[in-house]
Amino acid sequence: MPKPRRARAAALTATAVLLPSLLAGCGGGSKDGDLSAQKLDWKDCPAPSAAEGGGDAPSPLPNGGTWQCATMRAPLDWSRPEGDTIGIALIRAKASGARSGRIGSLVFNFGGPGGSGVSTLPSFGEDYAKLRTRYDLVSFDPRGVGRSAPVKCENDQELDSYFQQDATPDDTAEQTKLLDNTKTFNGACEKNSKRMLPQVRTTDAARDMDLMRQVLGDRKLYYFGISYGTELGGVYAHLFPKHVGRAVFDAVVDPTQDPEQGSLGQAKGFQLALDNFAEDCASKGEECKIGDSAQDVKDRIAKLLEDLDRKPIPGIFPRELTQTAATNGIAQALYSKDFWEYLTEGLQEAYAGDGKILMALSDAMNGRSENGEYSNITAANISINCADEKARYTADYVRRKLPEFRAASPLFGDFLAWGMVSCTDWAVAGAADHPEVSASGSAPILVVGNTGDPATPYEGAGRMVDALGKGVGVELTYKGQGHGAYDSKDKCVQSAVNGYLLDGKVPTAGTVCS
Repeated sequence: MPKPRRARAAALTATAVLLPSLLAGCGGGSKDGDLSAQKLDWKDCPAPSAAEGGGDAPSPLPNGGTWQCATMRAPLDWSRPEGDTIGIALIRAKASGARSGRIGSLVFNFGGPGGSGVSTLPSFGEDYAKLRTRYDLVSFDPRGVGRSAPVKCENDQELDSYFQQDATPDDTAEQTKLLDNTKTFNGACEKNSKRMLPQVRTTDAARDMDLMRQVLGDRKLYYFGISYGTELGGVYAHLFPKHVGRAVFDAVVDPTQDPEQGSLGQAKGFQLALDNFAEDCASKGEECKIGDSAQDVKDRIAKLLEDLDRKPIPGIFPRELTQTAATNGIAQALYSKDFWEYLTEGLQEAYAGDGKILMALSDAMNGRSENGEYSNITAANISINCADEKARYTADYVRRKLPEFRAASPLFGDFLAWGMVSCTDWAVAGAADHPEVSASGSAPILVVGNTGDPATPYEGAGRMVDALGKGVGVELTYKGQGHGAYDSKDKCVQSAVNGYLLDGKVPTAGTVCS
């Protein structure tokens, strides 16, 4: 289920893999200085681990090269850099252009938090072919994620049960069960990953990135952050403003919001995306098979969810499609306009009593593969959020806030409001009310906001620009749909981003692409 404030860009890759098939460790101590001088042992990448999402090893690159993987050692605890180390999993595709034109490494973070960059980057490799002409494309599993000392909470069977729970309780009994399940999950995280839970804050990942910059041999960090990756990039710029080279933030997290404000913003964002989906379908007239008007489309969805709350329908055997799973699946489909056709088909089938497609969408959000194995995106997502965020919300507080959330979104309001209890029984205190991203002295950072983004609403881009400080953030607006802008293939957006990353041409602040 969606977690407060953070958005899961990485889940888009899982959806693209799951639906077509449906429809057809720690080391010894070392000094920080030694770590910055370490040499990476690059080798052809193996298949992703279960924690990274599973699947096949990445395909060869178009020019005949291969994706290469390595492990970088980093301090377990950055307050004790000479203590124990952990491995940070990296992936790269070497630059395709002439060596004389190579700028350096372009480091990607695709969001989450909790998404595996090692498994995600190859899925989008072709989209970044132009950038690869002058950069090695690099991504990584942040600490606590995938192969980088992954946080472990519940096992696959326990997660199946966890995701079948009713996440929008209607009475005291359902509320008690939700809180008990949350406490059990959080307790499993403490039991199985106690050593890592205090070490997965975004500030820790940012310090890993600066070590990565040094190990990769770059004087500056060249960076492309998407969704939560924009928050990570902002925190990096705050900690190391003089180390920022050329950086792009796409699908921008609002750094001024606390978890409640972020969840409320997401409720509004997903409602806007649902409105746009319904209007798009209704505009097709008789071709729209899920409603006679935009309001009818939304009313029928609301009725479906009410019915599922009383009686689930068959999903992917032996699991049933519950109200929670259906809401989760609808939210996942709204991340990209490319998935609207799946949502339409999934709703049609659900109205006929078949919940397979909506459940596959929900599985993609939750990191569940077809064989029943889960990646660790849920464990990592909750662990990083709870380590970062100071706020702890009670059930009584959530109940008082429900009217405000329902006003923001009749469909998603309860869902996102109750998500705020995820950190209530967490073992580690949260670090701050919101991330610090002020970055005086940094090179310009291109900040790209999408007016139709459900997960990181457009207003967050302007607030990120303001928070970065005068002369740092440069805002570009994309009038589109879905989560993010660059991968929409919009030529205006890609031209501006490529022009900055490849040639250093900073777009005019306030540029609008539509």
